[in-house]
This record gives sequence, structure tokens and C-alpha cells, in this order.
Amino acid sequence: MTLQLFLLLAAALFAIGVFGALSQQSVVMVMMGLELMVNAVIVAAAAFWYFLAPAAPDGQVLLLVVISAMTVEMAMGFAVATLLFRASDVDMTDMAAELKR
Repeated sequence: MTLQLFLLLAAALFAIGVFGALSQQSVVMVMMGLELMVNAVIVAAAAFWYFLAPAAPDGQVLLLVVISAMTVEMAMGFAVATLLFRASDVDMTDMAAELKR
């Protein structure tokens, strides 16, 4: 495997994530698209780390921090989406836009 193949994989994941985030109206599907985009960035960063400085642990530590932050962010996002649905049966993005105050 080469760096170009990993970057092609990351670009494909990012493109699928952008399409998913922009074409869907369900809050959960939009969040899944955002998750795919963040995963694409993680794959690209891991590929760069592996091919440019495999002996340095700095890249591994940074990727673990990013993955941890992404996990917490997505858990909070799904909690907010669940709260919105339970409070007012809002499961589409255009319905959630009406909740502004």
C-alpha cells in the first residue's frame, strides 16, 4: 500500500461524507456524514504519520486525542438529537430550524 492509495481512500470517505451530510434531511444521517468526514481526516493523518515519521510516537498520540474528541463530540450530538426528538418529535433538519429562539 502506498501513501497515494490511503489518500485516495480518505478522499473517497470525505466525498461520501459530504454527499451524505448535504443530501440528507434526517439529523442522524447528517451526523453520520459528518462522522465519515472526520474519519477521512483521521485516515489521511494516520497515513501521513505512517509514511513520513513511523518511528515518532507523536502522530499516534495526536490521532488518539482526535479520535477521543470525535467520540465525545458524536455522543453529545446524538444525545442532543435524541433530546430534540423526545421533546418535540423533530427528526428532520428543516423542523429543527424552527426551534430557534
